[in-house]
Amino acid sequence: MLKKITSYTFLLVGLILLNSCKKEYESIQSIDDTKIKDYISRNNITDAIEDPDKTGFYYQIKTQGTGELFKTTDSVLYSVSVKSLLSGTDYYTTPSITNLGTYVGYASSFSYATTNGSVGFALPALRKVLQTLKPGGVARILLPSYLAFGKNGATLLNVPSNENIEFTLTTYPEKSQRLLDDRRIREFLQSKGLTATKDASTGVYYAVTDAGTGTAIELTSTLKAKYTGRKLDGNVFDSSTDGTFSTTLLQVISGWEVLKNFKKGAKVRLFIPSLEAYGTAGSSTGTIPANACLDFDIEVVDVTN
Repeated sequence: MLKKITSYTFLLVGLILLNSCKKEYESIQSIDDTKIKDYISRNNITDAIEDPDKTGFYYQIKTQGTGELFKTTDSVLYSVSVKSLLSGTDYYTTPSITNLGTYVGYASSFSYATTNGSVGFALPALRKVLQTLKPGGVARILLPSYLAFGKNGATLLNVPSNENIEFTLTTYPEKSQRLLDDRRIREFLQSKGLTATKDASTGVYYAVTDAGTGTAIELTSTLKAKYTGRKLDGNVFDSSTDGTFSTTLLQVISGWEVLKNFKKGAKVRLFIPSLEAYGTAGSSTGTIPANACLDFDIEVVDVTN
């Protein structure tokens, strides 16, 4: 009899705890929903659209974009900003020198990583809202906490517990990274008042101070060079200026292969699209983000064939 009572007691306690957790979860949903609706009303967002599946998020199309609506099979390039819905505190914005990219059908999460750690969450709303936009379109997604960083928040981004999130999604008109890289480089050159020649096969732009007069450079040549590498925001990520750096063109990023057009003594500035640099992964150290174009000053001090 004692065993039966004990078993029933545990079952009863378990049901009470389960029901309590369910009520707590439901109350968070209710609280978040009220906050988001109040925010929409208070800010007179008359064009806010509730998720048709009633999962809890709302979205607002700020700019429709041009062309045809994104399909799940389309490639999409985009940037995001993440901030507190109620306080407006900024938590994260995609740096202007880079972007995110995937197929629309795979766009179902948000993640952020540094050498100090990573954070992310499932975000089906991203895919849903993308399919309401055209290339170049912008949308704002209002996310309840339970569809964002949840009860734990995100220490890496300083997001507190149960924070409702404003997630702004900006898509680019270009559907290929190569086209977006090319525009970024052209706009950079224009902003700096620089003139450069585009290499047709690689998309690398180069500005020549001295073409060199010595030994011709080949893919397998051993070069000694001085160089400084920068991101397009001007930040230097690597430099070797004493002339001891030695390599072949097969051992460095493919954008350097443009140096085949020059000779020993050449002084060249290269503007390298991301696909000829560190691509969609970025550098292994995290110094160079994914999809980042690069700017190099290079002087070839010696060539050995």
